[in-house]
Amino acid sequence: MVEPRREQAAEVVEPHLERAAEVVEPRREQAAEVVEPRLEQAVEINPGWIYSALPQGEHSDKMNSYLLIAADELKAKNSYRTAREIAGQPALWRATGRAVAAGRAALDNWLRPLLARADLRIVLTGAGSSAFIGETLAPWLRARLRRRVEAISSTELVAAPGQYLAEDLPTLLISFARSGDSPESLAAMELADQLLGQCHHLLLTCNPDGGLAAAAAGRAERFCLLMPAGAHDQGFAMTGSFSSMLAACAHLFTPDADQLEQAARLGEKLIAEQAAAIRELARTDFTRLVTLGAGSLLGVAREAALKCLELSAGRVVALGDSPLGFRHGPKSVVDQATLIVHLCSADRHAAAYDRDLRNELISDDRASAIVALTAERLGARIAPDEIWLSLPCLVYCQMLAFYKALALGVEADNPCPGGEVNRVVRGVKIYPYRPHDGAAPESLA
Repeated sequence: MVEPRREQAAEVVEPHLERAAEVVEPRREQAAEVVEPRLEQAVEINPGWIYSALPQGEHSDKMNSYLLIAADELKAKNSYRTAREIAGQPALWRATGRAVAAGRAALDNWLRPLLARADLRIVLTGAGSSAFIGETLAPWLRARLRRRVEAISSTELVAAPGQYLAEDLPTLLISFARSGDSPESLAAMELADQLLGQCHHLLLTCNPDGGLAAAAAGRAERFCLLMPAGAHDQGFAMTGSFSSMLAACAHLFTPDADQLEQAARLGEKLIAEQAAAIRELARTDFTRLVTLGAGSLLGVAREAALKCLELSAGRVVALGDSPLGFRHGPKSVVDQATLIVHLCSADRHAAAYDRDLRNELISDDRASAIVALTAERLGARIAPDEIWLSLPCLVYCQMLAFYKALALGVEADNPCPGGEVNRVVRGVKIYPYRPHDGAAPESLA
């Protein structure tokens, strides 16, 4: 086991007591209270549109701190929105569940004829973090629905549509987008319509005024499920938007109100009881982060790595991979400034590979610390299904990234004030796609 250096409060978690390890019990200095946003109604606007109405704008502070930090201090550090949005996720998941339940009849009526097609191809797409929602859901939905489900980022669909949309099959394209204004999100939808004879679109977005939401109006083959207003993050990084769209899609296709509630309670417990320990871990001097996960947790691991990379403004180099894939070269990144966060699978088969890699990393004795994030560590007596376990795992990794940003003096709400990276991507030019043309676009000719 990698023994955390005494001069730093690095948390090391080794599940099942496989080896003697020092576990830093999280301090319970403060319990971060979570304000649940009020779901006023779910209104069907017209066929192909569900709108979940919640109060818009800044929430009033019913607490004087988020994630153990006073609201005034967070505002002074330009990190208030991100902290509030991370802390509010468990309540947001409940609101999302209610929104899906309210729209269930209309959604089922729209989906039923599509899912009756044995040859239906389901593609989950999005750009950046939104792509990782698809990567998280695809293995889960493939196993549960027993049909073809793929995750293909919109950035790849737009760059090489002829390769990814070569099969003219009946297709359900499920798009995830926080703002709905990413050029790739809109272009992927139009390209699918251009190249496929039968394509329906299920659009999950957080912005009622975005281009993706507007594209569904009056189109019978498009259905927009709008997330509760609290999901439209105002901070730089996707936090509640990511987990809300993930929960919505999981609850739509594999409804389970009990497990959604269990995930919310685990998230609340994590925030209330482990925030201090996560903050201390973030204050250690790691400059590299490796996040590992198998199956659906691989998508979460990649999102977790991106979150730390974004919020640290690139000062922490982060890599997300699978436990087996990590051995094939990426393991070279591990040095004494590397923190490893292992999202441990509750699946017995996958857990055997998790254990082997963890033992190998302990034997290597190179990483500064290893966190084994198990269902038990998150406070679950009985592990939820992996897709629901992914939600509190996300919160842990978001908190780690947030606290690391603060430790580095980076403003979490705007880590790139120079505009090198933006909340909504800029500068992407979309080129018309002409199959079999062979000519280079004008700007490259």
